Amino acid sequence: MFDIGFAELLLIGVVGLLVVGPEQLPGAVRTVLAWVNRFRRSFDQIRTEVQRELHNDEIMQKLKAESQQLEQQVRDTAQSVEQEIQALGNEASDSLQPASSTTDPASSPPLGAPLDADATEGGNSTPSNTQ
Repeated sequence: MFDIGFAELLLIGVVGLLVVGPEQLPGAVRTVLAWVNRFRRSFDQIRTEVQRELHNDEIMQKLKAESQQLEQQVRDTAQSVEQEIQALGNEASDSLQPASSTTDPASSPPLGAPLDADATEGGNSTPSNTQ
């Protein structure tokens, strides 16, 4: 990480010995090491949190892409179903048009005439109960 060799560490130790003194140097080294360890732990926590967030963002991007793909599939399916329904409707209307044009209007009963003689026999259109 840092390009510090043995000579630089020896120089820092000698300066620390002169500035702090021989009695307080071990305590000062422990304090500095404690602060360095705290800094490393917090840096590691931040790094893992950033990695977790990046992983969450990656997952969210994947989910968004999959949802867009699924939405497109639904649209395509709906469009094909609509086309099939329209084709069936066209076939049905085409098959009904020749059938209605081939029937003779004289052979069909008049609009007000009953279609079945059994339904009008009793003068009542509802069936009678026989018990």
